Amino acid sequence: MKTISETSVWGIHGGRTGDADSLFLEKDLVALGWKAMGDLTRFAASRDALKAPLVDAYPSIKAGAIPNNAGQLFRFVHEMKTDDLIVYPSKRDRQVHIGRIAGTYQYDRNLSEAYPQQRPVKWLAHLPRTKFSQGALYEIGSALSFFRVKTYADEFQAAATGNPVAPPLAQDESVAAVAADIEDNTRDFVLKRLAEELKGLPLEEFVKHLLEAMGYHARLARKNEPSVDVIAHKDLLGIEPPIIKVQVKSSDSTATDKDVSALFGKLSSSEYGLFVTLGTFSPASRTFEQGKAHLRLIDGQELVDMIFQHYERFDSRYKGILPLKRVYVPEALDDAE
Repeated sequence: MKTISETSVWGIHGGRTGDADSLFLEKDLVALGWKAMGDLTRFAASRDALKAPLVDAYPSIKAGAIPNNAGQLFRFVHEMKTDDLIVYPSKRDRQVHIGRIAGTYQYDRNLSEAYPQQRPVKWLAHLPRTKFSQGALYEIGSALSFFRVKTYADEFQAAATGNPVAPPLAQDESVAAVAADIEDNTRDFVLKRLAEELKGLPLEEFVKHLLEAMGYHARLARKNEPSVDVIAHKDLLGIEPPIIKVQVKSSDSTATDKDVSALFGKLSSSEYGLFVTLGTFSPASRTFEQGKAHLRLIDGQELVDMIFQHYERFDSRYKGILPLKRVYVPEALDDAE
């Protein structure tokens, strides 16, 4: 038998609602679904060999999910070895269950119709989540059903021997990292959704809606006015200064000073310019902005900040495109606290 330090550590989830909890803990096993795939040992021992059967079994599967799902099935059958550790964070009892893989893969629809892809387990420890660092909890919160635990493997190996090593919260350096990862992932999600769902004119309409959520009156510009996509103003009629002319760029590329100067050339002395892009601005663009008091450049990251700030005022259409939920994330604690 391998020692704890020599074992690989894996993580698994028990369905979206923890519906496999009883199966895992009462039958001493861990399992995956994909029942339409049948016995996985009938396929060659490679990820690629599982891709075509996945499509045959699940014709509606998205192309991007095929490599991911094939990889999970391959690892479960071939890469996870007897004596490796498995970590199961239960949604039902809010505990982290750690076990040792006790045997090879088996396909059994009699034991479970929903989860027939199975591996036997000897459970070693059942611990509350408070025994682990925030970073370790975040890692086993993976969006995948089955995954390799790497960064905090040592912490789970120690817990399996009855020696949890999570630092006190005030010393847990992973707290800030977890918060940063959550924010970064959310920002990436927002920008990707905007790029995919609101290309071109739809993004102009979204920026108009965002400005309205901020308290402005806004309208799409006439198409015979190049470099100006939206016009915003504070008064209802749109005749009192300041008038804001907005250019919207739905590309995630870098906007140049030439792009910015084209908008600036459309401004009268009493008007303001706002250039909004999903991408970034070149250094020359930023230099150009610094010398113009009534020009403002909004890149993708700042646009996301504005979305977070005014999201509650969005209508249902845009909340559907950007489904977000307010959550609280921890901040790093000072040693003195």
